[in-house]
Amino acid sequence: NRTQPPAPPLHSPAAQLFYERFAFDIIFRNFSSVWLGWWGEGGGGKWFSFPLEQQAGAAGLLWLPFCLLTEQLLFGSCQSLRLRSFCDLAAAARPWGTAEAAEAAPGLEGVTYAQLGKEVILTCAGASPGSSVEWRWNGGPVLPEDSAVQAGQLLLSHPQLSSEGVYSCHDTSGVLLSSTVLRLGRLPGKPSILCTAPNYEDLSCFWASTVETFLPTRYITSYRSGSLDVASKKQRSAPIVEGPCIQDPAHPFSCTIHQSMFWSGYWINVTEVNPLGSNFHLLNVIMQGIIKPDPPEHLRVEPVPSVPNRLQVSWEYPSSWTKEFHFLLKFRLRYRPVTSTSWAMVETANVSEVITDAFLGLLHVVQVSAKDFLDAGSWSEWTPEAWAMPATGQTLVPSETATAAIKAESPAEEPSLAPNNGPIGHSDPTEKVAVLVSLGVFAFFVLAVILVFAFLMWVRMKKHSKEATKNHDLLAAAIHMKALPKAQIL
Repeated sequence: NRTQPPAPPLHSPAAQLFYERFAFDIIFRNFSSVWLGWWGEGGGGKWFSFPLEQQAGAAGLLWLPFCLLTEQLLFGSCQSLRLRSFCDLAAAARPWGTAEAAEAAPGLEGVTYAQLGKEVILTCAGASPGSSVEWRWNGGPVLPEDSAVQAGQLLLSHPQLSSEGVYSCHDTSGVLLSSTVLRLGRLPGKPSILCTAPNYEDLSCFWASTVETFLPTRYITSYRSGSLDVASKKQRSAPIVEGPCIQDPAHPFSCTIHQSMFWSGYWINVTEVNPLGSNFHLLNVIMQGIIKPDPPEHLRVEPVPSVPNRLQVSWEYPSSWTKEFHFLLKFRLRYRPVTSTSWAMVETANVSEVITDAFLGLLHVVQVSAKDFLDAGSWSEWTPEAWAMPATGQTLVPSETATAAIKAESPAEEPSLAPNNGPIGHSDPTEKVAVLVSLGVFAFFVLAVILVFAFLMWVRMKKHSKEATKNHDLLAAAIHMKALPKAQIL
């Protein structure tokens, strides 16, 4: 085995040359193990050693130049942190199990991993060439139905999950020569990804495995900002930022990018890794399209003093939203009496609203959601329900809703409710006076228009009458002159 080589510094230009030279060294000197380094942002790292069998070593080493080529095609550069993470991963995820099972990270030492339904060959490591050995499964001489012993090797032609267990080989006297635990599973599938942003500074992505592999699995997450044209291998002119998408152990299957740029697009990479191999998903997202604020906070519903059919509703911006004057939110408020299943809806840019059509003596349910003021992204989830009763001025927390709802449904006759079609309840005297004044002003303007129109018509008709009288006088004079004798006219 090769001794552990020195690790190049993080972000060092020598990192690429290190990989190229080290891959060259392995291929032409035929070492039996390859050391691969993994570094974090802090500069610390860890080395992993992967055995390379003579039958599969050459195939495994092909992943290193392949990875470098992939990095060049996708991102046009090999001078990034992604070079190390992608290439380390690709080298570890060489194809296994077609001819024989082998150990691979992130598996456990002493465990052999292989694909379900693919031929597995187990070799007795402690046996002499040509010697006779006996294979046992879970300590017993009975082997799986699809197994066969050939030249001291154990062949499993179509292994299933039931074929898992401890396989051991013994000499003719029963002495243990070697043993291994066989774990069967599937190659990782392409993970599905969903990304959302609670504000314009933090981007969170969630993923799920699309294939049940039955094997220990880990995920590598990273990102790169800026638009990407894979076909032409060119990047558009934009500042490029890249790094790891931070995973929180308390929230599995998710990662977060902090201090993101709201005007930029992002390429999100989620790579699923198990002992058999890896698969990745590159997702392109635009911040404006994935903005989804958290629900508003501190929702309160209170009765309005001296006005029994009104409720005062107030709330606050979500604490996760960007505290900048140019990043505003708009809100939806929905409410209903507990005796109704229909919601009334109000949209506003304020953080308070007055419900003017609440039912006297009935408990009301209120919720609020938020969205970017310029209509980017999608609406947030609704806040938890808040409850209030205008008549008594009682405000309830959700834990008290069951008792209050029973009390509210006690009236013998249920009112007819239509919160979506019009106001609920009766207007107060002030509103009635306002309506009457509005109708009076409207009637005055209508009457004034009618009078002006009538006056104009009267003037026009009078003018037309004068012209008709004048024409009639001229015609009469002409007829009279024509009737006189010619001598009299002269």
